[in-house]
Amino acid sequence: MKFHYGGYYKNEEDLKSERENPKGAVPFKEPAQNVFALVANIGCFILAAGLLAIVYIGVDSDRMLFFRNIGKAALLSMFVLLPHEFLHATCFKEDVYLYLNPAKFLIFVHGTESMSKKRFIFMSLLPNIVFGLIPFIIFLINKDMCFMGIFGALNLGMGFGDFINVFNAATQMPKGSKTYLNGFHSYWYKDEGGRINV
Repeated sequence: MKFHYGGYYKNEEDLKSERENPKGAVPFKEPAQNVFALVANIGCFILAAGLLAIVYIGVDSDRMLFFRNIGKAALLSMFVLLPHEFLHATCFKEDVYLYLNPAKFLIFVHGTESMSKKRFIFMSLLPNIVFGLIPFIIFLINKDMCFMGIFGALNLGMGFGDFINVFNAATQMPKGSKTYLNGFHSYWYKDEGGRINV
């Protein structure tokens, strides 16, 4: 991984990483960026609310435990936004750039290297597993760990955009293909020689 700070992000023209589309590249069937953001935000709310309801029901012996922890868990979830993106970045072998727009609460990493379907899915899910799924499972095992349940629920909700990307890759990429980003658009293609580098 070659990690770079990309700077302040206003629009797609600010992206420093770009590439040419290889022969036969097929764009993903995905919504425009503003529609994607709307769907991700709605999905985030619905998923987080549903998981928080599970936590609330799970601590039925002490419901105040839920309210004592929700503020702290929400605050910590904001602080792991940067580590979340760094975990995405660790799955890149080449150049990856970090972009920020604090006014819009926007932080993301962007790289254009080709990835196999498996590596792309792992890259997309890794921070959601670390900061979302694992803490939530800890709560399910031990209902006294209410903080972990809330923290996991919030982080799984915030990863909804990643889940959309995983769904697109899983349903649109044929076996033996690679995917990459060009701007904010995802593409897949097959090597002419059938070689896949993961």
